[in-house]
Amino acid sequence: MANLYKIRRYVYFYTIKFREMKYTAAVIFAFSIFINACNNNGSNNVKGKDAYETTKETLEQVEQNNPVRFLKIWVKDKKNLIGQTVVQGTVSNNAKVVTYKDINLKLSYFSKTGTMVQQDRTVIYDSVAPGKSIKFKTKEFAAKGADSVGVEIIGAKY
Repeated sequence: MANLYKIRRYVYFYTIKFREMKYTAAVIFAFSIFINACNNNGSNNVKGKDAYETTKETLEQVEQNNPVRFLKIWVKDKKNLIGQTVVQGTVSNNAKVVTYKDINLKLSYFSKTGTMVQQDRTVIYDSVAPGKSIKFKTKEFAAKGADSVGVEIIGAKY
């Protein structure tokens, strides 16, 4: 009887171990499928030159659609002898592919208290290559009481 008890215990013990091994194997199998699916994102793998061209085209489209994002401006202003406000500055192109031209600027004139007294728009008829800068100068008659000027790029052609 004691022998039969030992055999039953032995069979029961290994049956439980076998079930645990099946469960562990199933978990490992599911995990490996999950990892494999994560590595394969379902896209066609374009190699070499094709991938570069695709990336370049996408970059070009982004730069063409967002010129304000890639153009930076630095300005200083002063008054000349006849009362015109002279705005001098530099426009830099931080884009990698697109050359911008005909850059539209919005000039906002402010009083000493910070109130906007006038707005003008002007265009810089020049082109800025990727990674390059251009200097510009514009003269405007500002409204009476204008003390300073703010300049903002509002667009450009490519």
